[in-house]
This record gives sequence, structure tokens and C-alpha cells, in this order.
Amino acid sequence: MAEEFREKANLMDEAAMDRAITRLSHEILEKNDGAEGVVLIGVRRRGYPLALRIAKKIRAIEGVDVPVGAMDITFYRDDLSKKNDQPVVSDSDIPFDVNGKTVVLVDDVIFTGRTVRAAIDGLFDLGRPGAVRLAVMIDRGLRELPFRPDFVGKNIPTSHTEMIRVRVKEYDGEDSVSILQRINEGENR
Repeated sequence: MAEEFREKANLMDEAAMDRAITRLSHEILEKNDGAEGVVLIGVRRRGYPLALRIAKKIRAIEGVDVPVGAMDITFYRDDLSKKNDQPVVSDSDIPFDVNGKTVVLVDDVIFTGRTVRAAIDGLFDLGRPGAVRLAVMIDRGLRELPFRPDFVGKNIPTSHTEMIRVRVKEYDGEDSVSILQRINEGENR
């Protein structure tokens, strides 16, 4: 039986997400002294549209088009068998060379760090970047692996009974971030 969750609070609306993306874009440019040699790779599913938005902001700020790719990390996950008997695999689309580049991996949420590990494994199958950075919309803490994002839209400490839901217009029809609470068995609904 799948776990059930209910919305506890709406944490970010469209405007707040847009401000966070603007801040992430500025921080990426500041950390790298501009956009020279920077590429963005969004982790499918919601990391990819966020990467596209960051690239659009960088274009508006610097007048530079930063290459953007999408990575499906499904088969790099160490918990694949626990996730789904029939994993849904999307295509990775990285139409540029990563060798020597500063690769900014973009994802919606960092939690245990397992997605980051899988993305790094996938990235190094493509080549040898000069540096790898991590940008996330939400850092919810509770890491199991020693990864820390370089760029964070918002830190939202959570418990193991909570979940963060990031919605993006491209897939969900709206931009928002909510915190969900697990519904315990026997609890009144």
C-alpha cells in the first residue's frame, strides 16, 4: 500500500519560485565569474525545466546563452528496485561536451543525496568536467550521503514523516512548493 500524504502548508508560490530562480542565477554567475564555460544539466523530471529557467535568467542578466541538457538518472540509482518494479525511463539529452566545463546539476529537491550521487555517476560516463556544482530549488536536509548543494533556492528543514512537493507549470500546470505530512494509519482524515 502506498503511503498517503496531505498538504501541511504551501511554502512558495509562482512569484517566490521566480525570485529563487533569479537568485540562483545570480549566484551561479558570481561563483563562476560569469557564464564562460558553464553548462546546466537538469535532472529529469522537474530539474530540467528549472535549468531552462535559470538559463533564461542568465541570458537576461549576461546576454549569454548557457547550454542546457537533461539527464535521466533512473538506471544510476542505487535504490532502483525499491522505487518501482517498472521504472519509467526518459531520454537524457546532453547535446554538448562536458569535458573541462563547469557543470551545474539542477534538481528540484535534495533530500538523502542519492539522486545527486546517481547524477554524478551519469555525468562522469559522459566525460570529465572541470568542476561540478549543484543547484536545487529546495534543500530539505536529512542527508544520507555527504552532498551539499552550492546554490539553494530555499532551505526547508523537514522530518522523515514529511515530503516536499515541487510543482512546475511544464508538468503540473502551476509553480508552487508545498510541504506534505504523512497520514498515519488510524488517524482521522
